[in-house]
Amino acid sequence: MKKLMTMVLLFVVLQSWSQGFEGTVKWTMKMEITDPKLKAEMEQSQKKMNDPATQAKMKEMQAKMNDPQMKAMMEANPQMKAQMENAMKMMQGGGMDAMTPKGFTVKLKGGNTLTLIEGAMPQEILHQKDKEQGVRLDRQNKTYSPLPTYTANSNPTSTPPKITKTTETAKILGYNCVKYLVETRMPNGMPTTQTIWTTTDLKDFDLKGLARQRMGQGMSIFHEGMEGVPLKTEMTMKEGNMLMEVVEIKRESLNAADFTIPSDFKEVKSQGGR
Repeated sequence: MKKLMTMVLLFVVLQSWSQGFEGTVKWTMKMEITDPKLKAEMEQSQKKMNDPATQAKMKEMQAKMNDPQMKAMMEANPQMKAQMENAMKMMQGGGMDAMTPKGFTVKLKGGNTLTLIEGAMPQEILHQKDKEQGVRLDRQNKTYSPLPTYTANSNPTSTPPKITKTTETAKILGYNCVKYLVETRMPNGMPTTQTIWTTTDLKDFDLKGLARQRMGQGMSIFHEGMEGVPLKTEMTMKEGNMLMEVVEIKRESLNAADFTIPSDFKEVKSQGGR
């Protein structure tokens, strides 16, 4: 589950598409867990969350977080505070299912992107065009955490994907789209199948920049040899299926300050390290 959610997060945050486009792109996201073992683990985890003993521990944790001494410790350690707050959100929001994003909004301006991930554990990710690394912003605690950097050479031994352009077409938000099938393998060797619908109707997106973006350990989110901007992606993996689809494209003027790290933010390590 952790690997699956890492892939989802990295797919979401590393999308520096814009060349001339300025505005917002909204996506919905749905996930279906099909792996019997993982489903059983999630059901067992949910039962444990609902257990009276676990509920009592949760109340005890909440009481500790409200203790003045603990509050002072957390204020002095933003990373610890974020970890405890996220743990509470996960427990209150329904266990493992709370980790799954429900959708996200990408704001684009001048080649920079700001991604707002929706769900029980919302996140805000900034990727600046002139930087090699994205950062996770925590506006509540005034901190930012650098994310791992992946390049085209991050996984040089990976097998090139098999890309098949089909004759199947569809309209998404009024844009003419063509269906591509992509067969590839994750760095751990697990086969993955993607169905990607792209449109060439959007002329001001940087497709070369999109092709350079990578998911975890160098895995591509867009492949050279494809044409157009992806508006819908379906991914089939051992753990389950994932569907992401654009539901709104809005051209609008955005505030340049939203695409910078505020000067009073403090850098902290990402959970799990950098």
